[in-house]
Amino acid sequence: MRLRNYRNEDCEKLIRLFYDTVHTINRQDYNEKQLAAWAPEQIDPKPWEKSLAEHATVVAEEGGFPVGFGDLAEGGYLDRLFVHKGFQGRGIASAIVSALEQKASEQGAEEIRTEASITAKPFFERMGYEIVQKQNKLCRGEYFINYIMKKTLKNREK
Repeated sequence: MRLRNYRNEDCEKLIRLFYDTVHTINRQDYNEKQLAAWAPEQIDPKPWEKSLAEHATVVAEEGGFPVGFGDLAEGGYLDRLFVHKGFQGRGIASAIVSALEQKASEQGAEEIRTEASITAKPFFERMGYEIVQKQNKLCRGEYFINYIMKKTLKNREK
């Protein structure tokens, strides 16, 4: 597995990875209506292309195929983190988060915040994130429980 920066030609593959991951991995914690609202079958790639290009986006690939990705918005907000359903538990998410934390630190952020799903919460806790607040969030007409989490970044030497 190697990490690299996002390229525009990645977008469609990352949308498919996102959809497949949500509908398989997150199925244990959310119902069918919630999954369909969170990751609809038809996703407009234009907003994704824009945000992935504007954010600090890291793609993990294996054999030239994207197996995970994560993106960091300005101000230290970890927006998305998804690992291919067939590549779970291999340290990919940890490597992506570590790379994004380094980027946030280089940008001068003192902390990273994210909204973690029920499924992702234990992972983020292992990575040193703390729960700020449990929330019941509305997305496309469905409510989801998720967690606002944060991690204070140590000053890293550049």
